[in-house]
Amino acid sequence: MEWQKLVIDIFVQISKVLERALDGLTTEDLNYRPSHDTNSMGWLAWHIVRGQDRGIAGLLGEEQLWVKDGWHAKFNRPADPQDFGLSHTPEDVAAFESPDVSILAGYQQAVLSQTKRYLSQNLSEAELDREIDHPRFKNVEARLAAMINDNLQHDGQVAYLRGLLKGKGWLDV
Repeated sequence: MEWQKLVIDIFVQISKVLERALDGLTTEDLNYRPSHDTNSMGWLAWHIVRGQDRGIAGLLGEEQLWVKDGWHAKFNRPADPQDFGLSHTPEDVAAFESPDVSILAGYQQAVLSQTKRYLSQNLSEAELDREIDHPRFKNVEARLAAMINDNLQHDGQVAYLRGLLKGKGWLDV
């Protein structure tokens, strides 16, 4: 296996875990928050995909699918490329109204396709070393590693909240 395929497989697995965790949930379930200062599953799913869309579009030098393909309208949110949840307060999270699972899944699949395109066409050792204009990451490798880390953590949070809300047994192992 080439290392590029491994990176693609990591993003595919992140997507599959999120898809399974959200499967069958209602919008009420997606908006459930165990306390006033915690994130909902819908917000977390949105944040995972928004962050990936923003990051991959930036690496590609393209407009985010959020704006370009009008996903913001399906989420009833502004076409703001900087709106991806990083500075959201508990009040912002409480005000977030998740769309249904099919919209979350559609956006996730569109972003995964974009991610796979970038990784399969662009990912090389030279690309990993390419310096980027980002306040926290000096190159593509650091950006991708942070994106994977963030997505894995938030996938786990969604899965935990699913179990908290619905109990054991939702994840077929």
